[in-house]
Amino acid sequence: MDQDDLKALLTAIAIGLLIGVVRERQHREGGAMVAGIRTHAMVATAAAVAAAIGPAVLVAVVLAVGVLAVAAYVRTRDEDPGLTGEMALLVTATLAALARIDTAVAAGLGVISATLLFAKHPLRRFVRDIVSEREVQDALLLAASALVILPLLPDEPVDPWGVLVPSKLWKLVVLVMTVGMLGHVALRAVGARWGLPVAGFFSGFASSTAAVAGFGQRSRDAGEVTAGAASAALLANLASLLLLVGIIATAAPQLLRASAWPLATAAGVLAAMAAIGLRRQGDATALPEEPQARAFKLSHGLLLALVIAIVLVASAWLRSVFGDMGALATAVLVALVELHASAATIAQLSAAGGLTMTHAQWGIAALLASSAIAKTVLAFASGNRRYGMLVGGGLIGMAVACAAVTGVVAGIAES
Repeated sequence: MDQDDLKALLTAIAIGLLIGVVRERQHREGGAMVAGIRTHAMVATAAAVAAAIGPAVLVAVVLAVGVLAVAAYVRTRDEDPGLTGEMALLVTATLAALARIDTAVAAGLGVISATLLFAKHPLRRFVRDIVSEREVQDALLLAASALVILPLLPDEPVDPWGVLVPSKLWKLVVLVMTVGMLGHVALRAVGARWGLPVAGFFSGFASSTAAVAGFGQRSRDAGEVTAGAASAALLANLASLLLLVGIIATAAPQLLRASAWPLATAAGVLAAMAAIGLRRQGDATALPEEPQARAFKLSHGLLLALVIAIVLVASAWLRSVFGDMGALATAVLVALVELHASAATIAQLSAAGGLTMTHAQWGIAALLASSAIAKTVLAFASGNRRYGMLVGGGLIGMAVACAAVTGVVAGIAES
């Protein structure tokens, strides 16, 4: 037996022991148990040896394990009608055989299998108590959007200017839907009891503009939570900035690398200002309302795609007439209402060669400034004066910091 064979055998036995330990502990208080640590270790050993001998012997061993699993189910189905124990036996045998081909993959899958077995109760609570039926429907819709619709869309431009690529537009929609789903599920798992910061951060993935207005109204209704409400609004904008980073990474990775430091500085300013507000808030007990049942709205994603498409076409046309500055001016104006659509526009134009890297970098900084001005006005209009000052200070500080670092980075690149 050479070193590789020994490594494969030991990996197979380790997989059997790991899965067996989990199964043994789950039944330490009694009840029906199909197989424990010794059985799984023996099955893994048999499968690993059979895989070394030949395919025919391996098939015979797997069939024998299957017969034993069926017999165990017949014996225990009245007390434990589930099939987890029987499937765990087959998984152990299969992974032990896989260890002969790829020990690393087999070991990784073994750890994942053991984790799934160990997390029985948390997973059951998550599926039954935390996730609602409507959220399951949203998850299926998201899966269909990513796995069914996206592969069917063309990867070539469909417009005369070469900026409308259906697959790229839909990827952005799927990205927005995905972060909305993740943020919503996380908020449902944590619960509203953790207060304004958590609610603010996750609401920013859906709409930071709506978050600024909503928390502003809260500051008017309860002045004692003004600092916390302002921090929640800034955290919502931090989440929105992270989503913007994801959109740029999807559409133009080179632009993201060029703008990494300005965007990181902007995020740092928002986080710092939010932390200051939370420190001032102290131990206020006011909590936000529970999140809505829907993880996301498909109409929002489709509207975003439509806005992005319109801005892309308009920017491309303006560029053909007025040059790069026309496209940038259009995107900056749209950023007053929709930041992500404008960012996607600049990223798409940059990736297609419609904008120089320097113009695209300054375009991102201009978008943040335009959005910051609009949201600062909204903060003063929706909340009390202190709320407007705190939110406006954080947003304007973010824009100024981003512009300053962009100037330094662009200057270094040109020199």
